[in-house]
Amino acid sequence: MSDAQSGPDNTNQLIVEKQAEMEALFTSIGDGAITTDEFGKITRINPKARQILGFSEKEMIGGWFPNKIVAVNDQDKIINMIDRPITKAFLTGKTISEKCIYRTKKGKLVPVNLSVSPILVDSKPLGAIQVFRDITLEEEVDRMKSEFISLASHQLRTPLSSIKTYSHMLIEGYMGDVNKDQQKSLRTIIGATNRMNELISTLLNITRMESGTIRVSLKTINAKTLVDEVIEELNLLANERSIEINNLSGKYQLDVIRTDPLLLKEILINLMTNGIKYTPENGKISLTVKQTTEHITFCVADSGWGIPEDVQNQIFSKFFRAKNIVKRETTGTGLGLYLVKGLVDALEGRIWFKSKPKHGTKFYVEIPNGKNQH
Repeated sequence: MSDAQSGPDNTNQLIVEKQAEMEALFTSIGDGAITTDEFGKITRINPKARQILGFSEKEMIGGWFPNKIVAVNDQDKIINMIDRPITKAFLTGKTISEKCIYRTKKGKLVPVNLSVSPILVDSKPLGAIQVFRDITLEEEVDRMKSEFISLASHQLRTPLSSIKTYSHMLIEGYMGDVNKDQQKSLRTIIGATNRMNELISTLLNITRMESGTIRVSLKTINAKTLVDEVIEELNLLANERSIEINNLSGKYQLDVIRTDPLLLKEILINLMTNGIKYTPENGKISLTVKQTTEHITFCVADSGWGIPEDVQNQIFSKFFRAKNIVKRETTGTGLGLYLVKGLVDALEGRIWFKSKPKHGTKFYVEIPNGKNQH
């Protein structure tokens, strides 16, 4: 009898203890943590979140998440509610991880790295939990690294230019005759300086991209002419590696487009150079262009080694190189596709790909026609 009477009390005690344990765990999380109910109202906020945002618990509890926690873009403009990670998590039922900028109680802008997950029971959302951390220091370190890279790159350009100029003068006999072995060595030097110049250009472009100083200069251009110029520039590199380039842009009727020709050219050259570099000898690269009234889409396809499925979500990350590529091609930097993604974003376009290991890769770049832009 006494056991029966004590049963509910024990159960209640266990529930209270378990709730206290969960609350202690939530409070002790080293990053900011916030939970909401199914309507987006804040139900809990841990001390670290309050420290980052500058609000008291009383000010936050019961408030609607999008109103209480203001998220802005790089220009300090409020992000639309539909684009907020918590909204995406509720709509998709999936964990969303993004970088964001929060405005604190005092108006300070704090960059954060966040992850928000819906709390689901029987596939129905009962709320969400968001964990975030202040990445101000990381952003500052990145900025300093970018400034250093920019400065170092500019300083390297001058000696490289001298090395290349004098190497050409030597190989062309301006300073006396050189034998075949000497010519071979000089060509190696020239090739190395060309690669260094390409790397410096990539680093400078990335620095401009990350600092937001890339300026889009719209011009009305002929898409077919630009594609022909890209192919012409890459023919020598392709021939050196016995790669066949197929220009398929003539298969479709192309109109003029209004875009930044320098940025678009940089995108296509990077994608095609990547294809040439990561395709075995006697392989093929093709460039196809299709145009609609609103967009123009470029497809760069290669017959190369392809991208392993387990790393495809990292392909546009800075310094990332797949293991199957590192074994075959040791000279890459892992910066090319990172740069391409940034340039595509600058043109308000999108990029995606399809790939299978040992069956090649197709990269697609879609940008606005821009003919109505001025």
